[in-house]
Amino acid sequence: MKGLGRGFESLIPTDLVDEEFDLTASEDKSSSELKQLKLTDIIRDEEQPRREFNEEAIEALATSIKEHGVLQPIVVTKEDGKYKIVAGERRWRAARLAGLDKIPAIVRTLDSQNRLELSIIENAQREDLNAIELATAYAKLQSQFNLTAEEIGAKVGKSEQTISNTLRLLTLPEEAKQIMVKEKLTEGVMRPLVSRDEKTIKKVLPKIVEEGWTARKVERYFATTKPKSSTAAVKSIMQRKDEDALSTKYNVVARINGYSLTFKCKSEAVLNELIKKLKN
Repeated sequence: MKGLGRGFESLIPTDLVDEEFDLTASEDKSSSELKQLKLTDIIRDEEQPRREFNEEAIEALATSIKEHGVLQPIVVTKEDGKYKIVAGERRWRAARLAGLDKIPAIVRTLDSQNRLELSIIENAQREDLNAIELATAYAKLQSQFNLTAEEIGAKVGKSEQTISNTLRLLTLPEEAKQIMVKEKLTEGVMRPLVSRDEKTIKKVLPKIVEEGWTARKVERYFATTKPKSSTAAVKSIMQRKDEDALSTKYNVVARINGYSLTFKCKSEAVLNELIKKLKN
């Protein structure tokens, strides 16, 4: 297990660990101590990989904190009379900016951290979880235990790519996540929406639900509705001309694909002749 410490907000923001989908939230509170800590008693983890924070986002969060308070406790460990941040540095910074004296914090010991990690892993291995609950479990392991997608995969018996794909679901708009859980939509169906803007998601999601679209149909929809720019069209025409010219010059079938150029020869003799021409 990794040591207490480095947050992973730089990869998956801790704020995306929504308690509504966090199956170990109660375990977190029962195995750790919830306190109101003075901001002056809290220090950042100097080994935290995230060094830069969006000032506008911090200011927006500070405004929200002034109105609603800190809704999600930060997570800390006690060290040399101070409390080192494990997760929630954005909230800590925003609380200072908002002029707060104290902030709610979950204080963990090494034993409680061990118990919580095991609880999250056990939940992540359950077969009855929806993909958002699963992604939340992974995000908690990532943000509060400094585990990489590869390490999480090793613990729950899945590939690094599978973990990364599931985690990306947490970037979906809140409404989309709620519908996904309510309608029992699969990860495969929702994954193509992850890279889309909110307007597109709102347009497509009702079709997925009402018409029972499969993952393949969602992918086909985006493939067929992808706008073709005039630049791409011109490039395609130029490439075809180049392909024809190369095919004629070398007596082969030439194809340009992105940054690759391939030749298909009719026989070994033609291939050898092509190699000689290209060497000269």
